[in-house]
Amino acid sequence: MTGLDIVASVLVLSGVALTVTAAIGLHRFPDVFARMHAASKPASLGLALTLIGTALALGGADNVTKLLLVIAFQLITAPIAAHMVGRAAYRAGTELSSDTTKDELADAPDTQLDP
Repeated sequence: MTGLDIVASVLVLSGVALTVTAAIGLHRFPDVFARMHAASKPASLGLALTLIGTALALGGADNVTKLLLVIAFQLITAPIAAHMVGRAAYRAGTELSSDTTKDELADAPDTQLDP
């Protein structure tokens, strides 16, 4: 096993650990806003680490290019999707967890463009 294989294995295992942590957070967190956080941040980083490790293990310009494109699309779309889910949930009147200490949007003016 070469040094590159060891680095690739460590990256893949780190990515898997983060992704499992995100999955556990989806089941354990109390409300949609905390679950949204668990679904976007650690899952995106976990996927990126896993794919970087896979790119190192596979090699080849075509494989690396495809995997880097997947990482880029994930890092671009996941935060936007999480923001839109959180915004829709808040506007729908979803209850905040009792552990929530501050509602920063409570005093914000409603900038909704719908009639």
